[in-house]
Amino acid sequence: MSTSVKHREFIGEPMGDKEVTAIAGIGETYGKKLAEKGYDKAYVLLGQFLLLKKDQEIFIDWLKEEVGVSAQHGKNAAACLHEWTEQYM
Repeated sequence: MSTSVKHREFIGEPMGDKEVTAIAGIGETYGKKLAEKGYDKAYVLLGQFLLLKKDQEIFIDWLKEEVGVSAQHGKNAAACLHEWTEQYM
């Protein structure tokens, strides 16, 4: 599977205080919608991913319901967070 530059940059270092838009699949539009619901930082969205037991399919469905992400954007975000957790947790 090829990954985007944004994906590789995100997983290439600790999360720190990155904005939610640093996650692959989350651009300005989805980032704004997530921020309005309290998911302004990448670590906050990671928390939701962990609450859903790192189940990528459930997380994608949650993103679709919460902010209307497309299937592909949801898949990219889930894969990005999953790979980050595999590397750092």
